[in-house]
Amino acid sequence: MPNAFIFHGTGGHSEENWFPWMKKELIKLGYDVIIPNFPEPDNPTPDNWYPVIDELKEKVDSDSIVIGHSLGGAIALRFLERIKTPVKITAIVSATLGIPPIKYIEGDSPFLEGGFDWDRIKSHSKNFLVFHSDNDPYVCIANGQKAADELGVKLSVIPNAGHINEAAGYTQFSELLTTITNLL
Repeated sequence: MPNAFIFHGTGGHSEENWFPWMKKELIKLGYDVIIPNFPEPDNPTPDNWYPVIDELKEKVDSDSIVIGHSLGGAIALRFLERIKTPVKITAIVSATLGIPPIKYIEGDSPFLEGGFDWDRIKSHSKNFLVFHSDNDPYVCIANGQKAADELGVKLSVIPNAGHINEAAGYTQFSELLTTITNLL
């Protein structure tokens, strides 16, 4: 059974937002879904979070799916830099890449230092999806556009969806699921 990975962001956890719903839907599609709870989510550091993704590297295969939300989007990109086997699909949702305004830029910055190895990232996923809202109060849409540009895909803009989280009404994320399903 292939694995799907969902990475949460600052202050997050595995049972928030649309993650539990997405987990159930991906299980129906034949995936084992891993949503790690990163240590000290309110005070994230690479020293605490990178060992978590490093432990998951060996669980990747060519049918794997990687999804990252908010800071978890940057974590998903770091994960792709670290793995050996290219995954099938990577989805970046409301991700922080360092373009202000970003509400938690001080906490996010250590994960963004040195930039990303975009060539390596692009070689480690067959398909990329980038979703962002046009009124995200935490991470401006320029971050989503940068991710889409670097990955060579079209940015999927969801109007008036806030941070695409539970506070914005997202306990399900059908647009993401439909796009993933179409790529499987």
